Amino acid sequence: MIAAVGQGIAAAICALAGACVGSIIGTALVRMPEGRSLVRGRPACDGCARRLSIDDLVPIGSWLMLRGRCRTCGSPIGAWQLAAEVLGAAIGFAPWFLTDDRWLAALMVVMGWQLLLLSLLDARHLWLPLRLIGLLGATGLAGAIAIALRENAPMHITVGLIGGALGWGALALVRLVYQRVRNVDGMGAGDPWLMGAVGLWLGPLGVVEALLGASLVGIVSAVVVLLLGQKIEADTALPLGTCIAVAAWPLFCLQGFGWQ
Repeated sequence: MIAAVGQGIAAAICALAGACVGSIIGTALVRMPEGRSLVRGRPACDGCARRLSIDDLVPIGSWLMLRGRCRTCGSPIGAWQLAAEVLGAAIGFAPWFLTDDRWLAALMVVMGWQLLLLSLLDARHLWLPLRLIGLLGATGLAGAIAIALRENAPMHITVGLIGGALGWGALALVRLVYQRVRNVDGMGAGDPWLMGAVGLWLGPLGVVEALLGASLVGIVSAVVVLLLGQKIEADTALPLGTCIAVAAWPLFCLQGFGWQ
């Protein structure tokens, strides 16, 4: 009973933290592609430049109360902001009920928040910043090392490294072959690196599962786009990084690191 209460408290705290993280992610979606700092300067409306008060910055609540618009000028606050906050809260909440291992649950949260930022950046801007991918890979490797040391099984670290190499190599090869055959880039430069970072978390078998899952997500997304009446041409860009992220996080939540 006490353990269940503690688990619920941890989940609630992480859900609140996740909504705040999602708020920052929503800001990052606007500022990062423009080269603007996330920490310098006070938050302001992109339409009228009015500095935002605390009432404007309550995650989820402010967007709903203001109906997605600035209270001063009426400029729309994109649904991306609300989506980031809701998903950030969900990512912070769910893992605590998926495993009894608190360290593993915390790693699920950390991975999920990073993938959320990367997936939304790719979905909105077709951009995967390499420094964020590097951070994802570094935290995955650090988590694998920590768990391996706890279980006194250093071989598990090797499994993660093999997964990272396989993930990067598989997509790098596809990108290279397509480039040579078609003489155009058929895949973003960041996608192989993202798959490599994910491989450090999932291991080699998880890489295969993530690639299959990402393919399925991409097919479903394409069908939805067609049903909405939009055309998809041979050169239409689809955010592969988003598909990878959507497939990878549930896999890690279900099976943990590649050896677990």
